[in-house]
Amino acid sequence: MRVESLDIPAVRLIVPRRFPDGRGWFAETYSRRALAGFGIADDFVQDNHAYSGRRGTIRGLHFQLPPHAQAKIVRVARGSIYDIAVDLRRGSPTYGGFVGAVLSAENGAQLYIPAGFAHGLCTLEDDTEVLYKASDFYAPALEGSIRWDDPDIGIPWPLEGGQPVIAARDAEAPTLAAFDSPFTHP
Repeated sequence: MRVESLDIPAVRLIVPRRFPDGRGWFAETYSRRALAGFGIADDFVQDNHAYSGRRGTIRGLHFQLPPHAQAKIVRVARGSIYDIAVDLRRGSPTYGGFVGAVLSAENGAQLYIPAGFAHGLCTLEDDTEVLYKASDFYAPALEGSIRWDDPDIGIPWPLEGGQPVIAARDAEAPTLAAFDSPFTHP
């Protein structure tokens, strides 16, 4: 397993090693012990699975508020996505900044997103399935979101001129400027 820091060091790209043979390949996609060696020591308690039928589907930018904030490890089982993490930690030198990575079933890469970040994705293919681990249980009363197309964040979503497939709650989410963040930078 290889773990790489991104432009926002708290967010990490995880690349599991694949072992190919005549049947296909095998990969260990999660190891608490291995990730702890890279400073990722969250206790993951829930696995989620999302399916998007159409390319250009945007989900996000989502987060869960304290005391049930969630760290996530995101990966793709089928298709591909452009995966995004936006820093919501007040006092952070990268507050309001984002990092992104292409995750696909083919490349096997995963994105570790710590608590205090909003998460979003855009599907790059039809029939895409995303799996992610969460470090706290879903708490509907504490879910939040930031507008996916907030110009102050400026995410270059790969829509190739098309209109996104998006949920009403994401289209109506507040901007980062209107959000009073409870997250703080260490």
